[in-house]
Amino acid sequence: MHDFDPRSALKVPREERLAFYEKLWAQPGFSKWLGNFHDIMTNREANEDFAEFVRNKIRARVKDPVVAEMLVPKDHPFGAKRIPLESGYYEQFNRDNVLLVDVNETPIERVTPKGIKTSDKEHEFDVIIYATGFDAVSGALAQIDIRGEGGVSFKDRWADGPRSYLGLQTAGFPNFFMAINSAFCNYTVCAEMIVECITECISYMRENGFKRIAATPQAEEAWVEHAHELASRTLLSATKSWFMGTNIPGKKPALVLYANSAVNYRKECADVAAKNYEGFVLT
Repeated sequence: MHDFDPRSALKVPREERLAFYEKLWAQPGFSKWLGNFHDIMTNREANEDFAEFVRNKIRARVKDPVVAEMLVPKDHPFGAKRIPLESGYYEQFNRDNVLLVDVNETPIERVTPKGIKTSDKEHEFDVIIYATGFDAVSGALAQIDIRGEGGVSFKDRWADGPRSYLGLQTAGFPNFFMAINSAFCNYTVCAEMIVECITECISYMRENGFKRIAATPQAEEAWVEHAHELASRTLLSATKSWFMGTNIPGKKPALVLYANSAVNYRKECADVAAKNYEGFVLT
């Protein structure tokens, strides 16, 4: 749906660049993220140029400048955390019955019978909605007691970070396909594509009399290195976020998404299939 603009952001004249930003801002969806200049997610200076444009858009929507400065993102590059798709969100902070509390400045101490006590005061509520974060992508698999060859647990296999070949299998776990957008695979919207790849593979096995398929350790290692190398080119890998698993204490930082396009990922899978599933052992 989206494709990066091939131009380098800072090589485009400022007036033309701002007009392009305005066009992106008026569009729905992820065009601001994935339809921007190609170096927005790899060049910090280019990223900061667009990030400041976004901050100014937020400032213009929030009447209280102090509240606005609490809301504008300053601790990470634009797009290094999942960008919010919102409509009218920032305007809610202009309401008289909405108060924004920065728990970095006044940390939560405890939940009380009346509400929540921070370091400076008690806030009274009728309802508290907990947004506690999540162990994205790899966490769902690691919480199931999946056992591979020799009784090795999946959780232990991924203790030092996610490992897979094409995001479809982990070495040592034959016939175990991962269709949930797992380590070094692609975004959730590509799940249909992943299911198609798995379905085609199973059909190939049935047609050719195979009962077992397993990723080789060598293919897995090459894919992990490839995925890490792509990740290192982006600003995603330099930011603490659920993309990197850094929201989970003790979890080894690693980009859990494949830092490539869906088109290229599909080609990777198709090329492997065309070579009779190179990198897998079929028996």
